[in-house]
Amino acid sequence: MKGTFITFEGCEGVGKSRQIKLLEEYLQKHNIKYYLTREPGGTPVSEQIRNVILDGKNVSMTDECEALLYAAARVQLLKEVVKPKLDAGELVLCDRYVDSSLAYQGYARGLGVEFVEKINDYAIKNFMPDYTLFLNLPPEDAFKRKGGVDKGDRVELSGMDFHKKVYAGYLDLAKKYPSRYIVIDASGEKEETHAKIINALKEKGVL
Repeated sequence: MKGTFITFEGCEGVGKSRQIKLLEEYLQKHNIKYYLTREPGGTPVSEQIRNVILDGKNVSMTDECEALLYAAARVQLLKEVVKPKLDAGELVLCDRYVDSSLAYQGYARGLGVEFVEKINDYAIKNFMPDYTLFLNLPPEDAFKRKGGVDKGDRVELSGMDFHKKVYAGYLDLAKKYPSRYIVIDASGEKEETHAKIINALKEKGVL
């Protein structure tokens, strides 16, 4: 039996890491087997690519190069980790996935959805998530709660106009894929957001 693939998406500082940790604690408490990974990263090769992408010194990186690096790290993760886990019937959680590329590079960088879909053809045709948890919080609020921009993170340093485009991209994707997207209002306290996630996953029959 094929496993279940769930991804987490949202703007920078929205609280994904916190919510993933809370979900992990819930799954462990209820003895639910799962595997957690992240993008870009999750394998030795993909983690090296992650370092290149996020390095604040790489200011000359072109948008096309950035998008291709994300896609390369993704294929490595899928073949090395995600596919074997899903084939074994496991629940796989991933912090960001191809929707991040669509929102960040397709919408915000202006490369277009078609270009991003083309270079992510392998992922889109073979490994789309069963559900995508989108933590809905505008970037202005997210950065305020986060305490500002990480000066060493090249993506976070892209500017507020860029992050507003990312957010708009996510909202558009949520409308485009309503059966896959689970939109979670992340404006409240972390416990409130966690409860919404658990309830949503129960409604979908995942938990």
